[in-house]
Amino acid sequence: MSSTAPSPASSAKAAGDPTGRIIAVASGKGGVGKTWFAVTLSHALARAGRKILLFDGDLGLANVDIQLGLTPKRDLAVALDGRAPLKSCVTRFQTAGFDILAGRSGSGSLASLPAPRIERLQRDLLALAADYDRVVIDLGAGVDRTVRQFAARTGRCLLLVNEEPTSLTDAYAFLKLLWAQHPEVAVDIVVNAAETPEKGRKTYETLAKACVSFLKREPGLAGVIRRDRRVREAIRAQTPLLARSPDSDAGADVERIAAAL
Repeated sequence: MSSTAPSPASSAKAAGDPTGRIIAVASGKGGVGKTWFAVTLSHALARAGRKILLFDGDLGLANVDIQLGLTPKRDLAVALDGRAPLKSCVTRFQTAGFDILAGRSGSGSLASLPAPRIERLQRDLLALAADYDRVVIDLGAGVDRTVRQFAARTGRCLLLVNEEPTSLTDAYAFLKLLWAQHPEVAVDIVVNAAETPEKGRKTYETLAKACVSFLKREPGLAGVIRRDRRVREAIRAQTPLLARSPDSDAGADVERIAAAL
């Protein structure tokens, strides 16, 4: 698979099925920068002229709104309770030019939704995706049922890792469980906070080698994001990186990934 080109499966979906417009951002473990990447990817796609929705799918531990300093009037919990349609819970984030469907942080009940309600949410999200060029889903960290269920209903899944051994082993576990149930899902790796592009590629190759050896399948490489102190500064300021530091190394790396999508 090419390091940047979408898989044939995801390209076919994008041609006529709204599922192909959905990009899931996942990670085997927390703390690798998944939400930051989902926000920055959404911003990069919006800067390229695309109509984008960022959906905080980290049910129960939502934090997209916190990273951006937003206080939405309505969030996902309102729609799940049946008090309003999903579309009415979308918030416009003017600073970056994309829409957000926020979750509700600290609501454990959302993390344990029964399968039928998850399926209904996915149907509603698919209908909403028809109004956008791309929908980016910030999935919860880990490999639980809800995460895999959402990842399986996307045109492409981007799995974020870093050089830490625990990140790689948890990413491998994610791929093993996901592909065992949903072998059709296209997954590409994004290496975050790499010291150099070369070291980032070696991190990817370590994971890819394990997948080929034991899963008989190789994920693609969507890109490498260099370590950049301005990422932490932007998060602390609750400001998108591409708004605060548009000339940053990490921002340029994410924009290259967005361009390939």
